[in-house]
Amino acid sequence: QVQLVESGGGLVQAGGSLRLSCAASGRTFSNYVMGWFRQAPGKEREFVAIINWSSGSTYYADSVKGRFTISRDNAQNTVYLQMNSLKPADTAVYYCAAGRTLIKVRIGTPDYWGQGTQVTVSS
Repeated sequence: QVQLVESGGGLVQAGGSLRLSCAASGRTFSNYVMGWFRQAPGKEREFVAIINWSSGSTYYADSVKGRFTISRDNAQNTVYLQMNSLKPADTAVYYCAAGRTLIKVRIGTPDYWGQGTQVTVSS
């Protein structure tokens, strides 16, 4: 079983930056796909970004392209989400996800979810 623990959330001003971390523990695989989702109050959970662990290929939602960067540290089994030029619309609980296939993670049905970390962007 894989456990995912997010950290790095907080309160920032619009235009600021924040870096989220997701540490994976347990039985992990180098070919896992990992990603980030977010859920704002009263809204559905939405896809933010994905990274293929082995290849490093990344994919982003249109709403965050050019502002967010997903990356990984193989030695630490950690995936990051660097968030720049933050907007109030980015306010949400951010969830880390991991799965065996890209499609399972992309459509929001990963094998594992983290418990989330709150990101609040003030105007």
